Amino acid sequence: MATPNYSYEKRQRELAKKRKAEEKRMRKLSGKPDGPEDGSGDDAGQAEEAGTAAGAPAEPPQG
Repeated sequence: MATPNYSYEKRQRELAKKRKAEEKRMRKLSGKPDGPEDGSGDDAGQAEEAGTAAGAPAEPPQG
Protein backbone atom coordinates (compact mmCIF):
# COMPACT_ATOMS: atom_id res chain seq x y z
CA MET A 1 0.00 0.00 0.00
CA ALA A 2 1.30 3.46 -0.91
CA THR A 3 1.98 6.03 1.78
CA PRO A 4 -0.19 9.17 1.76
CA ASN A 5 1.38 12.30 0.33
CA TYR A 6 0.54 14.78 3.06
CA SER A 7 2.36 17.68 1.44
CA TYR A 8 0.23 17.28 -1.71
CA GLU A 9 -2.97 17.23 0.34
CA LYS A 10 -1.85 20.29 2.30
CA ARG A 11 -1.04 22.16 -0.91
CA GLN A 12 -4.48 21.32 -2.32
CA ARG A 13 -6.15 22.65 0.84
CA GLU A 14 -4.09 25.84 0.62
CA LEU A 15 -5.02 26.33 -3.03
CA ALA A 16 -8.71 25.79 -2.27
CA LYS A 17 -8.54 28.29 0.59
CA LYS A 18 -6.81 30.85 -1.63
CA ARG A 19 -9.35 30.32 -4.42
CA LYS A 20 -12.25 30.77 -2.00
CA ALA A 21 -10.73 33.95 -0.57
CA GLU A 22 -10.25 35.36 -4.08
CA GLU A 23 -13.89 34.59 -5.00
CA LYS A 24 -15.05 36.33 -1.82
CA ARG A 25 -12.88 39.36 -2.60
CA MET A 26 -14.32 39.57 -6.13
CA ARG A 27 -17.89 39.36 -4.77
CA LYS A 28 -17.15 42.23 -2.38
CA LEU A 29 -15.65 44.34 -5.16
CA SER A 30 -18.60 43.77 -7.47
CA GLY A 31 -21.06 44.72 -4.72
CA LYS A 32 -23.30 41.75 -5.32
CA PRO A 33 -24.95 40.19 -2.28
CA ASP A 34 -24.14 36.62 -1.34
CA GLY A 35 -27.13 34.58 -2.28
CA PRO A 36 -28.86 32.68 -5.03
CA GLU A 37 -28.10 33.68 -8.60
CA ASP A 38 -31.69 33.20 -9.81
CA GLY A 39 -32.79 36.74 -8.92
CA SER A 40 -35.17 35.72 -6.15
CA GLY A 41 -33.25 37.74 -3.56
CA ASP A 42 -34.51 40.75 -1.65
CA ASP A 43 -33.18 43.23 -4.22
CA ALA A 44 -35.24 41.72 -7.07
CA GLY A 45 -38.54 43.31 -5.99
CA GLN A 46 -37.21 46.67 -4.85
CA ALA A 47 -36.76 48.02 -8.38
CA GLU A 48 -40.46 47.49 -9.05
CA GLU A 49 -41.42 49.22 -5.81
CA ALA A 50 -39.32 52.25 -6.70
CA GLY A 51 -42.11 53.79 -8.76
CA THR A 52 -41.91 52.52 -12.32
CA ALA A 53 -44.32 49.65 -11.66
CA ALA A 54 -46.70 51.92 -9.72
CA GLY A 55 -47.30 54.13 -12.76
CA ALA A 56 -44.95 56.94 -11.79
CA PRO A 57 -42.66 58.32 -14.49
CA ALA A 58 -39.16 56.88 -14.62
CA GLU A 59 -37.56 60.34 -14.38
CA PRO A 60 -38.93 63.57 -12.94
CA PRO A 61 -39.94 66.10 -15.60
CA GLN A 62 -37.27 68.63 -16.54
CA GLY A 63 -38.69 72.05 -15.85
